[in-house]
Order: sequence, then structure tokens, then C-alpha cells
Amino acid sequence: MAVGNKPDLVITRVFDAPRSLVFAAWTDSKHLAQWWGPRDFTNARCEVDARPGGIIRIDMCGPDGTIYPMTGTFDEIVEPERIVMTNVAIADDAGNPLLEVRNTITFVEANGKTALTMTAHVIKATPEAAFALDGMEEGWKQTLERLADFVKTG
Repeated sequence: MAVGNKPDLVITRVFDAPRSLVFAAWTDSKHLAQWWGPRDFTNARCEVDARPGGIIRIDMCGPDGTIYPMTGTFDEIVEPERIVMTNVAIADDAGNPLLEVRNTITFVEANGKTALTMTAHVIKATPEAAFALDGMEEGWKQTLERLADFVKTG
């Protein structure tokens, strides 16, 4: 996760769905709200303006009722091939980021399936964000599992 000597987190997953559907699941707020976040999380708010400079805002609600706000900006959208977005997952009371991550998601279609590769490059992480870094890989794995379930039924 590219903090100090830690590498970026890279996850590749093949979805049994066409690339156009998998891409749309990332760029349509109604779709995104249904699968974003680890298992047992819901999304109380999901706003997406999927264009360069556009915003993404998601308020994830954990199983215990805790709200985890995430904000970000789309840096690049190449439909249906690539999304690059910079996210702030944790901020202090003044709104200063404690964890900032640049996510690059690529979509490659082959035989009606889609290979998605997600690379998370940590730009900034304070000691207060260590718990989020520790759970980042598992959180993304669970999130992509929810996406797989969504595109099966989508």
C-alpha cells in the first residue's frame, strides 16, 4: 500500500458478466449503493458524478450502526475500460484526510466475462488510520464479492 516500504494493494477478480455491466455498477449510484462496502454494510448515502473532476460520496453504515463516510474525486473515466479515483476514507473533525487512496480500476472483457484489476495506492496515511490500512485488503475482497453477487443478478 505504498506507505513507506509497503507495496500497493492489487486485487484481480473475474466476474461472470459483460464489461459494460461491471463498469456501470461502478458509475451508477443506484447500482453502487447496492454492493459497495464489506459484507453486512449498507449505504445510507451514495452520490456519484462519474466524470473527470466529478465526486463520489458514500456513507457506509456498519452492522453496529456506525457511519463511515467516504468522499472522493474521479480523476479519470475511460468507459468501459478504466476508472481512476482518489478517495478520502477517514478525516479528522476539521475535514483533514487521515487516509487518502488513489484507486485505479481496469476492466477487460473476454468471452462474456470481465477481468477487473483494482490497485489501491495509499497517498497519505496517518497513525490514526492504521486500523483502516490493516483491514483494507479484506474490505476490498468482501466488497468485490458483493459486486460479483450484484452483477450475477443485474
